[in-house]
Amino acid sequence: MENEANLNYEKQAGALNESFSDVFGIMIKQRANNQDVKKSNWLIGEKVMIGPKYALRSMKAPGTAYLNHPDLGDDPQPATMDKYQNLTDTSAGDWGGVHINSGIPNFAFYVSAFNMGGYSWDKAGRIWYAVMTDTNLAQDAKFADIKNLTIVHAGKMFGVNSPEEKAVKQGWDEAKV
Repeated sequence: MENEANLNYEKQAGALNESFSDVFGIMIKQRANNQDVKKSNWLIGEKVMIGPKYALRSMKAPGTAYLNHPDLGDDPQPATMDKYQNLTDTSAGDWGGVHINSGIPNFAFYVSAFNMGGYSWDKAGRIWYAVMTDTNLAQDAKFADIKNLTIVHAGKMFGVNSPEEKAVKQGWDEAKV
């Protein structure tokens, strides 16, 4: 995703890079399992960690992918911008929280896709792909920039004030961006 969108791998831009990877990963998983947005569990990497109750990330409920993990403790991902973690731009600080804060745009995508219904790749995925490949996407994009671009692309694709555009707005509102 970093080569497609060319986002800087730090802070919010890096978290967006991680989120775009999760968005396309979940769509591939859902497509392979023929799951619509209501049937999917929205878990990323559920078979990667040892133990049946652990996943790498939950797009539906960031911060709940793993709890009481013997090595990692509890999932630190926030779902909303008011819980954004302003970490140092170092390896120890997860390059400004690229993995941790990706829960915020992940949650926005989940809410948007869920409210659109059907298959995530039919509408929400098309909007997010258009944003990821938009020449106006800055390398240092912030969550608010992606919010604005997703709303613009939803309006272009499905119409201004369409149910799809409203779902995108609601997704970002639920994520408090």
